[in-house]
Amino acid sequence: MAKDKSTKEPGRLKQMWQVFQMTRRYDDRALLYILLGLVLPIIAGAVVAVFLSGGNVFTIVLWVLAGILAGVLLALVILGRRAERAAYSQIEGQPGAVGAVLRSSLRRSWRGSEMPVAVNGKTQDAVYRATGRGGVVLISEGPKSRTKRMLDEERRKVTRVLPNVPITVISVGPDADSVPLHRIPRTLAKIKPTLTKAEVLAISNRLQSMENQMPIPKGVDPMKVRAQRAR
Repeated sequence: MAKDKSTKEPGRLKQMWQVFQMTRRYDDRALLYILLGLVLPIIAGAVVAVFLSGGNVFTIVLWVLAGILAGVLLALVILGRRAERAAYSQIEGQPGAVGAVLRSSLRRSWRGSEMPVAVNGKTQDAVYRATGRGGVVLISEGPKSRTKRMLDEERRKVTRVLPNVPITVISVGPDADSVPLHRIPRTLAKIKPTLTKAEVLAISNRLQSMENQMPIPKGVDPMKVRAQRAR
């Protein structure tokens, strides 16, 4: 057992170091934020120890240790956030980037699929859908000028099936007012909950049943998708 722990610990540390190196490579401010997150709680703990310990050495040590632990924890949280943002920056603008976020970063109150509900095979633009206690969210991937028609069509489909469910539209693309890729989970979290968990499940099942099964296998490149021929 001791050998197992000794072999696993360096692996974790090495992995964290690799994450830090990757983050610093793509995020110039990451090191500054991580250092601030580490140092500020330590300073705060030392200041509190000096003024509130009454000269008691044991109390001073406790406050300083608390500051160190808080600093390390905060630095790790900042590293995780900045690493996630750096990773998203590498796929931003690529086809399927929104699907990758929906697959890996949504909170439990939301459910989404990496598969788009609508795809333009020529431009690689796509529309994704997520459902949660805030209702139905349609997320476009691409310039607004090209995705507006697809968004409007998907909104009409959802409204036809679920007329009383709130629908939110989010645009992810090159436009100035678009939502950055790494802010999609946070944007969904800000939507006011109006539905129960049971209603979310029912809505999700209803939407799944109405989907016209598009011939897009998992992981396919939208560029290779061909439009269905009218019968």
